[in-house]
Amino acid sequence: MRYRAIGIAAALIAWLPSIANAQTAEDWVSLFNGVDLTGWTPKIRHYPPAENFGNTFRVENGLLTVGYDQYENFDGRFGHLFYDQPFSHYRLRVEYRFIGEQVAGGPDWALRNSGAMLHAQSPLTMPDEQDFPISMEVQFLGGPGDGSTRPTGNLCTPGTNVVYQGEFTTAHCINSTSPTFDGNQWVLAEIHVLGGERMIHMINGEAVIEYASMTTGGGAVSGHRPELQPEGELLAEGYISLQSESHPVQFRRVELLNLKGCMEPVSPSYRAWFVAPDPARCD
Repeated sequence: MRYRAIGIAAALIAWLPSIANAQTAEDWVSLFNGVDLTGWTPKIRHYPPAENFGNTFRVENGLLTVGYDQYENFDGRFGHLFYDQPFSHYRLRVEYRFIGEQVAGGPDWALRNSGAMLHAQSPLTMPDEQDFPISMEVQFLGGPGDGSTRPTGNLCTPGTNVVYQGEFTTAHCINSTSPTFDGNQWVLAEIHVLGGERMIHMINGEAVIEYASMTTGGGAVSGHRPELQPEGELLAEGYISLQSESHPVQFRRVELLNLKGCMEPVSPSYRAWFVAPDPARCD
């Protein structure tokens, strides 16, 4: 299940017109201010939204950090830190690294495991016992350090399904073509999101997986409200969240370039790379 790089490159050109035009720094928006969690809401399993059990999500030395020093045992406390605004068409950059040791009680598969959940439901719609938001997960994995392969930037689908390589699939996780990253090195993930049509994952500048036609349905989520997971409904927008899955992880860059905006060339708000209209943003 590996993608040919030439196909992904061609798709990027087709789906992101004028992407070669220089984007000014101010068009990229940092979602993390480097100081505190302003604009973000934690949701940790067993607890209501906004309760940050054990100070799981915190800022240390300017880095958004997921830590477990106040945990005696993980106890299935899967957590997610949600940005407070939903998006539909955008490019997202997340730079991360794994640190330290996994907390006691964390599942084996969660060793050096985190991710970014895209098109996610609002944390306010998640019951206390829901484990993962209904969303598209860009899975971040660190190498085990024993010479074996473990790609990152994979796709996982809690409560969702996709079309992959032209075929509808209910597979929960699909590996990307990325290399393995051992140790505590920083890795840059960039995701191109085109509403419910298509998503492309890139790792350190290389496209590693793409898929299309994201819909709600399927499994790999529990404790949720069933009415929020209608079978086969297009998933075209939602919230962004960062995971806590029992292994400490840090983020030093979380930034977004909105691809939805004013598409009237005469407006000062027009940008050549917009791919979806938002008339309210026209001056």
